[in-house]
Amino acid sequence: MTLRDLTQQFASEGRIEAIVLRPARGEPAVFVDEARAEPGRGLLGDRRANAARSGRQSSKRELTLFQAEHLPLVTDWCSLSELEPTRLRRNLVVSGLNLIGMRSPFPDVILEWAVGDEVIIQVTGPCDPCSKMAEELGLGSYNALRGHGGMTARILAGGLIRVGDRVRLNAIQGVEPKS
Repeated sequence: MTLRDLTQQFASEGRIEAIVLRPARGEPAVFVDEARAEPGRGLLGDRRANAARSGRQSSKRELTLFQAEHLPLVTDWCSLSELEPTRLRRNLVVSGLNLIGMRSPFPDVILEWAVGDEVIIQVTGPCDPCSKMAEELGLGSYNALRGHGGMTARILAGGLIRVGDRVRLNAIQGVEPKS
């Protein structure tokens, strides 16, 4: 078996544990039970989607994902007694899958992920922590979140995402090399 083969195998499916929308810059993020994902925009009701024009070119950062299993680690590393995912300002909190592994390390391979029954996404890269997150979580939080800030994704097919939805590998696409 090759490394290429190994990077396309997953032992389990994931699950959406929380959906977070950021209604506007500077406003608190909120939990919702479901949200509509729209290609080129993101999650409707989120400030990123509100600012995007319908029909624009797809972005690598239409969604942000956070690893649910990292919440207790980041809580400890930031010396917090608890950490609500809304404070991280990431759209989807996902359990059961290594988010970094959801992105192919090979530029000619795209891993497409089904979220629920309708939505298809492609994980596009890391979502590094920012100064706003550091202000929110306090001293040392920027370094606590380095490598644990989550991932970004583009929406390939839109639809409804609900808390509890399965996240599973949907398809593996080959990309023609650029000449």
